[in-house]
Amino acid sequence: MNEAAAAVSLLRGASAAAAEVFKSILTRGPISRIDIARLTGLSQAAVTKAVAPLIGAGLVSDHLESQRDGQPGRPANPLMVVPDALVFVGIKVNADEIVGVATDLTTSILASDRRPLYSTELDVVVDAIEATATKLVDLLGVRAERICAVGVTVSGDVDAQSGIVRESAIMGWIDVPLGKILTGRLDRDVLVENDVRALTIGEHWFGVGVGTASFAIVTIGRGIGSGLHVNGEVVEGAYGVAGEIGHLPLTSPDRICPCGRRGCVEAVAGTPAIVAEISRGHGNDLSIDEVVDLAHSGDPIAVRTFEQAATVIGTAIATLVNLAGPELVIIGGEAVSDFDLFEEHLRAAYAEHAFGAASRCRIVTRPHTFEDWARGAAASAVRRLAENRV
Repeated sequence: MNEAAAAVSLLRGASAAAAEVFKSILTRGPISRIDIARLTGLSQAAVTKAVAPLIGAGLVSDHLESQRDGQPGRPANPLMVVPDALVFVGIKVNADEIVGVATDLTTSILASDRRPLYSTELDVVVDAIEATATKLVDLLGVRAERICAVGVTVSGDVDAQSGIVRESAIMGWIDVPLGKILTGRLDRDVLVENDVRALTIGEHWFGVGVGTASFAIVTIGRGIGSGLHVNGEVVEGAYGVAGEIGHLPLTSPDRICPCGRRGCVEAVAGTPAIVAEISRGHGNDLSIDEVVDLAHSGDPIAVRTFEQAATVIGTAIATLVNLAGPELVIIGGEAVSDFDLFEEHLRAAYAEHAFGAASRCRIVTRPHTFEDWARGAAASAVRRLAENRV
């Protein structure tokens, strides 16, 4: 058993207290034993007992640092993870592309790969995922020996516990046992997760969510998705579905969503819906770049369509904020680059429908590249191991 395998075995066999200590070091480090005790509610003796095997396994380091600026007091021994101890692979599945990254324990990207996807047929997608994983292994060289898990994310209703994609309108999949298939093909531990939830997990552990009590991510683009972080935890729902604002029935029942249902937000505000509406208005098949250019040039059909989409998204965000009460909403996704076409009417609709003090929730934009989405997939795999969810 190599060092990485031994470290994984240690984490999988960790007690709940030891897992909580490791998570605190991973997400808050460098951090002192005293602060870990405060965060976890454990005694300092229990923290010290949990830390010793983590240091022995090479997962955590204990650096001696003297007090700075001449301040009196005992030297401090802050704890931090050893990032290179383990490597994770994260793969984002899009309808037209596979994006993969390899990361360290803190989800810093070590290598990346992108390849086009010419079909959403399951065999084609699985082959592309395997090719991406193989390429990442090649790029990592000797560090590939430390790969301990693969996270794969897909848009839609995903049961992370079973690895089944129960429904993905974008991929055209129903009840696909993707986790089982990929575990056999990749010969590694595989976690399959909803893409927006994984992005939220990444922000929770390694981004804006660290130290933030509650926030939501709303993604606009081909689909309209959201992830919720409330009271220090990512909301997953009793059945693996939570925060699906893209499928709130806030529009006309005449509008049919890619999911097959009527009146969904996504049926008006998703990129395909926007492109289709403007194309109909002009009697031509247009591209997303062409409809964006039309809107920027003041074309009335394009402007009206984007305004309608923005109003529906703003109403959906207000609904989300009224229900969950986050202190911050981060708007991301590929359409953020054209947020100027949405912003005015989105914020107006939000202000109109946010109830009372909920209107104090801040809305900010944060562009996410597809590598960031793949990094979220890796973060999901890191979390599962760190919290001993395997």
